[in-house]
Amino acid sequence: MTEIGVRAVRAYLRSRGPAPASLIDRYVSGFCLLMAIVILGQPLAGVFAGLAEPVDPDRMGAGVALLALALCGFLAGARAAGPVLLTAPDASWLLLSPLSRRHLLARPVRTLGLVVLAAGLLFGVGLLAVLGAPDHLVWRVLAALVLGVAATVGGTALAVLGQTGRPAPLGQAARQPGQLGQTTRPWQLGQVQAWQLWLTGVMAALLVLAAVAVTGRLRTVLTAVAHAPLAAPAAAVAGAVVAAALPAWHAWRSLDRIHARTLLAASTRAGHVANATAALDPGALTWIAEDNHWRARRLTSRRWPALPAPLALAWQDWRRLARRPGRLALIAGTAALPAILAQAGAPMAVPAIAVLMGGLAVAATATSGARRDADNPALARLIGTPFRATLAARAVLPAVLSGVWATAALLLSSPVGTVWLFGPLLGPALAAGALRMARREPVDHTMPVIETPGGALPTGPLRWAATGPDLALAGSLPALVALTSPGVPPAPCLAAQAVWGAVVLAAYVRRTRSR
Repeated sequence: MTEIGVRAVRAYLRSRGPAPASLIDRYVSGFCLLMAIVILGQPLAGVFAGLAEPVDPDRMGAGVALLALALCGFLAGARAAGPVLLTAPDASWLLLSPLSRRHLLARPVRTLGLVVLAAGLLFGVGLLAVLGAPDHLVWRVLAALVLGVAATVGGTALAVLGQTGRPAPLGQAARQPGQLGQTTRPWQLGQVQAWQLWLTGVMAALLVLAAVAVTGRLRTVLTAVAHAPLAAPAAAVAGAVVAAALPAWHAWRSLDRIHARTLLAASTRAGHVANATAALDPGALTWIAEDNHWRARRLTSRRWPALPAPLALAWQDWRRLARRPGRLALIAGTAALPAILAQAGAPMAVPAIAVLMGGLAVAATATSGARRDADNPALARLIGTPFRATLAARAVLPAVLSGVWATAALLLSSPVGTVWLFGPLLGPALAAGALRMARREPVDHTMPVIETPGGALPTGPLRWAATGPDLALAGSLPALVALTSPGVPPAPCLAAQAVWGAVVLAAYVRRTRSR
């Protein structure tokens, strides 16, 4: 069906749906946009004016590393989200119709373009903050913004092209959308998979760039780039625009080759995220991601080692972690984040908090068994093992994993001294916080709302978010004092952390009851 058919269908749906926006609605939207520009104009002008000051060359490498990691995270999120997806009504009623697939996806692609544009502008501002603008402020600002937009547009276009290459289920012929009766040959599916390899290569290059930038080997290069004549940024902008326009144009022409199964899966994920966001239940997102990961995999069965009953029950967490080497690699790579923050000139408390919160997040990745026990206590009771013994056995893996991660993070942040000894001692406290996070109840929306000068503050989501980090922070107080106070001798804090962390974990296991 042609574009006229799509317009006719959408016009019919609009006539049966809510009333279109009136003139007063458009006036209110424009007025709000104008007021936002007026309010944010002065602070943004001050920020851009401050960019004319010289930038410390020692901090350029850390800033470039943070930008590279942020761009890599953006591309990973785009690939995980789809990035092209439809709303639930369009996916249910229009996706499998004979409408033109490219025109059907035009509206989602425009929305995606706005998101990519906003992200690119933010990356451009970050690039300008890292390199500075010693002269020609206006032109350097424009060049940085264009480079940021080109990076996000090109990366997202590669993600879209990778989405076109996801094959149909095994044993089924993948039908070309919009071309009924025609199938895709297996070798064609193998060719389009190369776009996913291109995107993976770009993300790997960004990670390598971040690693090299942190070492300080790019200091001379970054200083030369920051003080390069205006012709160099102009050439870089021209090359970036061409490099981003080619995959973007190819992605637009490839929209009609995206399989319906891929669009349905992306739309379903987006619907789950929207429902969890509207219900303020972020815990549901982790269950969705976990179930989607294991549902499409065929696992082999092996004999479990001869362990005592509680340890044998907790062995599933170790097996689950070993079956995801990619997650282990990602966890190992994030250990450098506190060192990057310290090198970027952040206050002393920021890397310390990053070590604690990063270790807590790492420990939370190994608490799936405790979450299953909390969600289905009847099944846990049927197994017949004592509850507290099982909980203590499940605390071993989070304690080991978070302790190793915290040790590596402290070694990278402070390679000289005995600060790294706090890493393994933080494991018990972080494991207690992670187990408390795994067993917390859903968000209680019936709790009161506190009126503050900044607006209404719902206490239910705040209480949910603080459940777990509060215990981890309380159990890590000696280490936090030593990491944020250089004058404090480390030996008493090490002894206090060793005792206090074990006490916090033991007290949590002792006082926790089965549901």
